[in-house]
Amino acid sequence: MHKKLIGALFSVVVSSSFSAHAAGVTDAMIANDAKAPNNVLSWGMGTQGQRYSPLTQINTQTVSKLTPAWSFSFGGEKQRGQESQPLIYNGKMFVTASYSRIYAIDIKTGAKLWKYEHRLPDGIMPCCDVVNRGAALYDNLVIFGTLDAQLIALDQDTGKIVWKEKVDDYAAGYSMSAAPLIAKGMLLTGVSGGEFGVVGRVEARNPRTGELIWTRPMIEGHMGYKYGKDGKAIENGITGTTNKSWPGDLWKTGGGATWLGGTYDASTGLAYFGTGNPAPWNSHLRPGDNLYSASTVALDIDTGQIKWSYQTTPHDGWDFDGVNEFVTFDMDGKRFGGKADRNGFFYVIDAKNGKLENAFPFVKKITWASGIDLKTGRPKFIAQGRPGDPTKGEAGKKGTTVFAAPAFLGAKNQMPMAYSPQTKLFYVPANEWGMDIWNEPVSYKKGGAFLGAGFTIRPVNEDYIGVMRAVDPKTGKIVWERKNTAPLWGGVMTTAGGLVFYGTPEGFLNAVDAKTGKELWKFQTGSGVVAPPVTWKEGDTQYVAVVSGWGGAVPLWGGEVAKKVNFLEQGGSVWVFKLPAK
Repeated sequence: MHKKLIGALFSVVVSSSFSAHAAGVTDAMIANDAKAPNNVLSWGMGTQGQRYSPLTQINTQTVSKLTPAWSFSFGGEKQRGQESQPLIYNGKMFVTASYSRIYAIDIKTGAKLWKYEHRLPDGIMPCCDVVNRGAALYDNLVIFGTLDAQLIALDQDTGKIVWKEKVDDYAAGYSMSAAPLIAKGMLLTGVSGGEFGVVGRVEARNPRTGELIWTRPMIEGHMGYKYGKDGKAIENGITGTTNKSWPGDLWKTGGGATWLGGTYDASTGLAYFGTGNPAPWNSHLRPGDNLYSASTVALDIDTGQIKWSYQTTPHDGWDFDGVNEFVTFDMDGKRFGGKADRNGFFYVIDAKNGKLENAFPFVKKITWASGIDLKTGRPKFIAQGRPGDPTKGEAGKKGTTVFAAPAFLGAKNQMPMAYSPQTKLFYVPANEWGMDIWNEPVSYKKGGAFLGAGFTIRPVNEDYIGVMRAVDPKTGKIVWERKNTAPLWGGVMTTAGGLVFYGTPEGFLNAVDAKTGKELWKFQTGSGVVAPPVTWKEGDTQYVAVVSGWGGAVPLWGGEVAKKVNFLEQGGSVWVFKLPAK
């Protein structure tokens, strides 16, 4: 065939392909996601992560009439924890499920349009159940991470693979469970695996092709890279200063996994990622603050450079991952970020420069620190609250056991909170529990658990563990609370209709008054809810959806608490609700 004819045909194909992409999800649509009622395009219902909807059809007066529109089962025997937040676009719901599956569902009928089931190897090592928290949409692609540390991009219409990239070695403990983040035309992802001595990092990729743009490690001493058009890695500066806060060699397997993903605020131009625990858990082996573990890190989205960081738990000895979402909001004419940390303190931080504005407890029992110094930003450690050094006791034996609160599963864990600009309150799914914890000798082995600690979680109250709290970020006041017998493990959504929606392990999706916490509606989904709800409008009708399926870290790691909830049934389904037609 003549070269000119080939070139002309190629131009037509490229042009057609571009036109198809141009009709898909755009950067402008993603930037406007929080304000657009007809779609849910990102984890967090907007890249800022506020999980606030401007919709009002379902409100404090009408919510009592909410009824199921349809339900969809994930099917099969692959139940376990279902922590996914659905995405809504172009008449389809895209929802991930346990064991690295993803479904496209017709949002009007609940009919399955297609399913993609990733083939997982036998050697995967997820720390905290076989969960997946959601996908990202871009152009005509839906993109999600897998338990064997791969990224998969599928055609939204057919479910066929468009591109696939290996992120890291699952045999070394790497996995992926977070929903990717799309910001300024880039795909931002983190990694899971902090319990296996991985090194956490954030990567930026071209969402159309999967090609790397830059990588930024989250542990001091590791090199960042940017990537040219030829795919070659160019050094982009070492993270921090080698051995400044990590004496010795443990920084090489230092943890700091970015396993919950990030948020992005266009007004600051920064992406915010939380980092997990330093490895190993035994803090006596790694003197120093151990940057940038247990921190919030603000990244320049164009270069991957760290613009600021704030460490919530320096020299962590309790597995207080700092991955919890950093949710940006306006207060007193400035842009701040709110973070309900696993360690039990709520932080209000200047989103532009990382300066601490306020910090206060959002749970009642905290034993590792007496407070946060607002001038230095550092915790006021309680020395006797740290588990003992094994080398100071009987040789080769465990160190002194201490009771610590919160438990390592955290005052808040993976379940995202919500913020309402209407009430100016954060809605935080909290847990009141503690643990007996002790340190043990440990050494790193590729792919092996790298803890150096033992623990048993137990409740601190007889009548409740979970508690939904409305928190004022300006004053630190808890405006209202709703106690729950089992731990809360599902996320929260709030709306301009004056409502807060959240689920419970007992199976209920609840709607309460955002100002008072009064219960206005609830529905039994048939299994525990450990996922965040969403809402959208199709035509003249507002819908609410939530994934139901008990599992996650609590039944696997929960000690005495796990025994209290072992009667709960597993499941795997999506429930969608609406008001009855007039």
